[in-house]
Amino acid sequence: MAKKNKFRPVWHPALWPTWIVVFILFCISLLPLSTKLSLGEKLGKLLHKKLKSRAKVTRKNIAACFPELSDEEQARLIEDTFISCSKGFMETTHVWWRDVQPMVDNLTIIGHEHLLEAQKRGKGILLLSGHFTIFDLALPLIGSQLHKPGYMYRPNDNPVIDRMIEKGRRRHCDIQGFSKRNLRGMIKYIKEGGSVWYAADQDFGRHSTEFVDFFGVNTACISAPSWIARETDASVLVVSQFRLPNGKYEIAFSPILENFGKDDAKDAQEWNAYLEAEIRRHPDQYLWLHKRFKTRKPGDDPIY
Repeated sequence: MAKKNKFRPVWHPALWPTWIVVFILFCISLLPLSTKLSLGEKLGKLLHKKLKSRAKVTRKNIAACFPELSDEEQARLIEDTFISCSKGFMETTHVWWRDVQPMVDNLTIIGHEHLLEAQKRGKGILLLSGHFTIFDLALPLIGSQLHKPGYMYRPNDNPVIDRMIEKGRRRHCDIQGFSKRNLRGMIKYIKEGGSVWYAADQDFGRHSTEFVDFFGVNTACISAPSWIARETDASVLVVSQFRLPNGKYEIAFSPILENFGKDDAKDAQEWNAYLEAEIRRHPDQYLWLHKRFKTRKPGDDPIY
């Protein structure tokens, strides 16, 4: 049914229930941020108990990536991951309808000099990232530091949900979105000096062509970042984004990845190594609910 929805106009009667969901989310967004985060913590604890299949995936991921942790420590990290994801969902409603400037004004930036160096080079910038749990809040936080910000995304099958998400994202920083179906537009944008945020860290199945070490696991990766770098001659950095215990937010830029695009396997290992190091700083703020290790190299044992 979801695949049929995308061919319907957004006001089609079949989509009215979705509009009710959008209205509920809008009402939630009107709550103070502190209240939303408190609700997110309660929701995360509830979902940890109720979403058994996702909890199982998270447990498998954490066991594979953090074997040094005791059973109790792993269990705590699993619950903390659900809490962090739920807080991220609440923050996302804030991004879609509320003012995020106070978050930007209090932003902590690590490695800002690396971004400034990339901007001085006068070329486009490719910002490789991961699926951290502040979700859509990453875009205005990072976009606020860029001259011509953009991002890559996968359109939602439901046109109402897709409209809500993309209108919410593009409220800030004059940021431009490029779907996976508009790679030519994104390439042109980068060549003209644009900076594009791209989270390429999920499992893309048969599209994965490289296998590199990620938390000690032989992990499938796509070569698209290397191809984009070759096509655009962009400066490539890795960026992470976190929620801090003091209520502020942080983004961190890596040094420029020199010669990126010449060796797909080397490129994939380089940005995954940086991503791993960043995740280890706040391990509960990575999207462990995703089956990151679903695609296995022939001969490797399944994770799930």
